[in-house]
Amino acid sequence: MMKMPIAHWMHKLKAYERHISAAAMIGGFAFDNFTYGRVDHPVTQTLLIVYIGVAAVSIALLHWLEAHVEWQSTIVRKLRGYLPALTQFVLGSLWSAFLVFYARSGTVVASWPFLVVLAAIFIGNEIFSKYYARLIFTVTLLFFALISYAVFMVPVFTHTIGQLTFMLSGGAAVLLFAAFLWLLGKLGRARYGEVRWQIGGCALGVYVALNGLYFLNVLPPLPLALQTSGVYQAICKVPPRKAGVTHCIGTISGPNLARSGKLYFAALEEPQSWQNWFGQARTVHIEKGRPVIVFGATFAPVNLNTSAAYIWQHYDEVRKEWHTVQQLELPLRGGRDKGYRGYTFKTDPQQGLWRVNFVTVDGRLIGRVRFRVETGAPAEALKSVIL
Repeated sequence: MMKMPIAHWMHKLKAYERHISAAAMIGGFAFDNFTYGRVDHPVTQTLLIVYIGVAAVSIALLHWLEAHVEWQSTIVRKLRGYLPALTQFVLGSLWSAFLVFYARSGTVVASWPFLVVLAAIFIGNEIFSKYYARLIFTVTLLFFALISYAVFMVPVFTHTIGQLTFMLSGGAAVLLFAAFLWLLGKLGRARYGEVRWQIGGCALGVYVALNGLYFLNVLPPLPLALQTSGVYQAICKVPPRKAGVTHCIGTISGPNLARSGKLYFAALEEPQSWQNWFGQARTVHIEKGRPVIVFGATFAPVNLNTSAAYIWQHYDEVRKEWHTVQQLELPLRGGRDKGYRGYTFKTDPQQGLWRVNFVTVDGRLIGRVRFRVETGAPAEALKSVIL
């Protein structure tokens, strides 16, 4: 059987390069959906730093090789074929992580910028086939990755959150990106010089867009994230043995209130329809004089101690607008894997559609719970849950 020459295989690889890059992007996205835990975990940090480093090296190395087109060895030809796929794989891994972390923080709607970028990546693989266009495209994506990483990692190291921390994150990303552009200039000055203004303009657009989204309260207050939430008819805060008294809102009895070695919450909730899994507001039946309780567990990194607020809002069916009924401020302590737990309640709530917004002290949305209140007893027996 005759062996096909290496030039033939490289030609075939070049023909399918964009499709291989897209497949690599999907592979990176799928792999990381099963990998990431909490944002401040050393494994997560290591993976993200490695991915950013590999993306930067692969882009720079391909730029260097393209700047020396006279190099035609077998190894160089292979690298020119493989490097775009490697770049797409690590960018896909980065965007899967960003999508996961941004979706965890705030509402799922808050992650739409990254869904748009994911779509742009796949479209770009088909459109930007020429080297110069691809260089602008991938370098711009690298800057987007740098600033996205800095936005939720600088608070982990500074133990602060807010506008100043966000601006510091952007400044750190700009400095790293400037160093990378300096490296591209050194590796291939002539080719880089032809696209440097386009790269600068695209990076400036990304920077302005992300800052605009932040100050318009579209981006969530990373790295805070609402881990779990729910609506209940009764709840008890049960401390560890010999560590205080049990505090209850509503009535719960039985084995659920047994003391254990750690603090936990026991609650009663109304069985819900399968449609609630697809975004439909759950229905809660409340008898007269009884409370409705909203529980939330908000993740914050270790040593990031701040405050949050629970804002109760009722929807006016006539005016078609939300009205704030009450606002409560609660402490928020970082470090717990499953989030800092707390709850808020309202007795004899008005019938209709409600929502409780979990927000930072400066009003940035961490998460939201929507539900519909109807008066009367639940049609089915309440079920007990441990939170």
